[in-house]
Amino acid sequence: MTDDVTRAGDAATAAGEPVDFAGQGVVVTGAGRGIGAALARAFAAAGARVVVNDLDAGAARAVAAETGGTAAPGDAASAEGLADLVGRAREALGEIDVWCANAGVAPVGGAGAPADVWAGAWEVNVLAHVRAADLLLPRWLERGTGRFVATVSAAGLLTMLGSAPYAVSKHGALAFAEWLSATYRHRGLRVHALCPQGVRTDMLASTGAVGEALLAPTALDAQDVAEATLDALRRDRFLVLPHPEVAEYYAVRATDPDRWLAGVNRLQQGLERSGAL
Repeated sequence: MTDDVTRAGDAATAAGEPVDFAGQGVVVTGAGRGIGAALARAFAAAGARVVVNDLDAGAARAVAAETGGTAAPGDAASAEGLADLVGRAREALGEIDVWCANAGVAPVGGAGAPADVWAGAWEVNVLAHVRAADLLLPRWLERGTGRFVATVSAAGLLTMLGSAPYAVSKHGALAFAEWLSATYRHRGLRVHALCPQGVRTDMLASTGAVGEALLAPTALDAQDVAEATLDALRRDRFLVLPHPEVAEYYAVRATDPDRWLAGVNRLQQGLERSGAL
C-alpha cells in the first residue's frame, strides 16, 4: 500500500499535479523544536506517517505524541546513529519515502574557530546528509522513488557573517544536495534544498547580536517555513525559498559577484561599527 501511494505521488509530480503525502513515511531529524518540529507537524497534517528524531529525547517524544508519530531520539549525524535511526524508521514505517535532513548546528567564529567547532559543523551540517543518503539510496533506487529534503539555509546560497563554520558547511550541504539531484533525478530521486533566512527558533536566538541585526527583522515563524516547504515539494522545486528576496540576492551573487561581495562587506563594516562583531 505504501509503495502504491508513493508511486502515485511521483506520477502526479511528473504530470505536474500536486503530490499527495497521505500515507507516506517521513523522517525528520532535529525535529524536537523549531523548523524540524514544524515540518513534522505539517507532514502529519498532510496525512503522512512521521518519525521524529532529536538528540533531546523528551522533545522528540513530545512532538511525536502531538503528531501521532513515532519518536526515535538519538544522534542523526554519526554513522552509528544514522544506521540505528534508519533501522528504527523502517521498522515503524515499512519504507522511508521522505527524509528531512534538518538537524544542524550554528556555531559562531571566523577562520580561527577551534578545530572541534569546524569538525562539528562539518559532521552535522554536511556528513549527516552524506551518510543518510548512503543508507537510503540503495532502496530508493531499487524502488525508483524517494525524496531527500536538506535544510541548507540561505547561508548555503549566500553566506553568514560572523560564522565561517556555518557558512562553509551550509555551502557543502547545498553542493551535496545539488549533486544528488544531478546524479539521480532520472532514477526517481527528488531532492529539495530548504534555504530560509531568519526563522524564529532557538537557533536564531543563539546567534546573538549578529542574528538580531541581520536575520530577526525579516524572520518567519517555523510553521510558515514548513508550509512553504511542502508547497515546494508538491511543485517539485529544488530550491525552497520561504524568503522570496533570497532569490534576488542569489541572482546578484551569480551575475555580479564583485558587487554582491562589496555589498556584504558593507554589512560587515556596519556590524563592526555597531559592536555586533
